[in-house]
Amino acid sequence: MTLVDTLRWLVDVPSVTGYEAELCTAIAGRLAGIRRPQVRVGNTLVVGAPDDRPLVLLVGHIDTVPNQGQGPARIEGGRMFGLGTSDMKGGVAVMTHLLEEGEAQSGRYNVAGVYYDREEGPPDENGLIQTVAEVDWLAGAAFAIVLEPTDLQLQLGCLGSMNARVSFNGVAAHSARPWYGENAITKAAPFLAEMERRTPVEVEVGGLVFREVMTVTRAAGGVADNIVPASFEINLNYRYAPDKSVADAEAVLIEATAAADSVEIGGIAMAAPVVSDHPMLVDLAAATGAKLAPKQAWTDVARFTEIGVPAVNYGPGETAQAHQVTESIPLANLDVAYEGIRRFLLA
Repeated sequence: MTLVDTLRWLVDVPSVTGYEAELCTAIAGRLAGIRRPQVRVGNTLVVGAPDDRPLVLLVGHIDTVPNQGQGPARIEGGRMFGLGTSDMKGGVAVMTHLLEEGEAQSGRYNVAGVYYDREEGPPDENGLIQTVAEVDWLAGAAFAIVLEPTDLQLQLGCLGSMNARVSFNGVAAHSARPWYGENAITKAAPFLAEMERRTPVEVEVGGLVFREVMTVTRAAGGVADNIVPASFEINLNYRYAPDKSVADAEAVLIEATAAADSVEIGGIAMAAPVVSDHPMLVDLAAATGAKLAPKQAWTDVARFTEIGVPAVNYGPGETAQAHQVTESIPLANLDVAYEGIRRFLLA
C-alpha cells in the first residue's frame, strides 16, 4: 500500500472514541507481517520490544471525535477529506509505514509503535494510562514522537487543560410572576459577558509563545417553559501555559469564576514543559528541517514527560482541520513527515 492507500484504509474503518476495537484489530493483523512482538492492552496496541539500542517510540491515537456527517474518504485537489484525516490518522499512516520499513527498523534506534485509544475522551480514560502501567519498558524509551497534527512543525511542550463546573443558583417561580423568584440564567449574564470579552493571554516559555484561553463549552438550566430557572450550570474549559503547575492553574480559574455560587474543578491534564535542547530533538529538527513552535493544545507529550520520556509533537496533519466537519489533509504532507522521520531514524 502507498501512504495514501493506508490513510484511506484507516479513515474508512470507523473508530469514534470508545469504539476502536475494529481498527485496533485491523492494525494488529496488518503488522503481524513484520514479525515484531505485539502487546494489546484493551484497544491499545504496542508493536515492538526493548533491545540494546536506544528506544524511539512512534505514538498515535486511533480514535476520532464523533462523526458529524462525514462519508467515506475522498480525494480532491491534492487533499484527502474524511473524519480523522488530520487528527490523527494521517500520523498513524506515517508511523505504520515506518514500522513496516525494514531499513528504518535496522538502524541505530530500536523503533516501537504505540497505537492507543480514547485520546479524544476524558483524560482519565485515555488508553495510554493503563498501557504505560502494564508495558513497563515504555518508560525506558529514549525519545517519543507523537504524530499529532502539527502542520509539519516540531511543536514543543503542550498546554495544560482543566474544566470547571460553574454554578449559579436562583429561586424558582412562575414565569408570569418572575419577581417572586430569581433567574439563575440571567444572574450568570455578567459572567458570560466577561468570558465573551476575554482575550487570549500570551505567555512566553522557552522562547515560544503559548496562548492561554478560557472557553465556555456547555451550558444547562431550566426545567420548563413557564418556570423561572433555579439553577444554571456552565462548563468552563481552561488551557494554561507550561509555566504553570496544576495548583497555579486552579488558582487562576478560581479567581476568574469568583462571581459564581459554586465551582467544581475536574478533568485535569497537566501541561508539558518546553525542552528544546535535547540531543534527539536537535537531530530530528535537522532531519526534518521543521520549524520549532509551541503546541497550542494538550497532547500526550505531557503524559510521556510525566513518566520521564522526552517527547515532541510532529505530524502531517493540519491543526486547523482538527474536529472540523470538512476535515482534510494535504496528501503531500504524508511523504514529508515520513521522509523526515525516516532520515532521523537512519542518521
